[in-house]
Amino acid sequence: MQYPKLDTEFDFFTSDHHFDHDRIIPFCDRPFSSTGHMNGEHIARWNRNVKPWHKVLHHGDLKLGSFENGVMLTSALNGDRYLLPGNHDRLSKATNKPAYIEKFRPVYEAAGWTILDEVVELTIGGRRVLASHYPYRGDSRKDVERYREHRPVDTGLPLIHGHTHSTEATRPGSREFHVGVDAHDFTPVPRATIEAWLDTLP
Repeated sequence: MQYPKLDTEFDFFTSDHHFDHDRIIPFCDRPFSSTGHMNGEHIARWNRNVKPWHKVLHHGDLKLGSFENGVMLTSALNGDRYLLPGNHDRLSKATNKPAYIEKFRPVYEAAGWTILDEVVELTIGGRRVLASHYPYRGDSRKDVERYREHRPVDTGLPLIHGHTHSTEATRPGSREFHVGVDAHDFTPVPRATIEAWLDTLP
């Protein structure tokens, strides 16, 4: 399977912020007292690490809740920001029709996002890597594996993903690295961390 190749060198990787989504706090046992508290911490922790000149790849599920307010909140985030749509993004081919996607694309772009395909190929530390919202296997719901036709095809390449809301970045013997905020103290993952993980793989 061939996916679009990006020459962009990203400085940070992250996923699944769910800006403005009140139910994500109890669902993932997040340590926030309200959506306002969570939104503020997301922005603060992002901007403490990401500088305006950094490039960030967001692996989807940027927000959920009041749409335009949630998306426009993200305009406060530092960096040159790219989005791989996740199932909760209104740009997702897995959950939305083309006309709906095109209707909402300008809102994301007005907030500073460059919209990418659902799966892309990158080069990190000299290695080919896939990036997607979805892992090869696994889900945020137990015993369920949704959106199979939108997941990347496993041809042996390492994969950087979100979606699962796991508190672990990796699983033993896996070629998948989870960059979701629930596994990284609600902070974007630096490129060096991904490179160090890739160095552990055969």
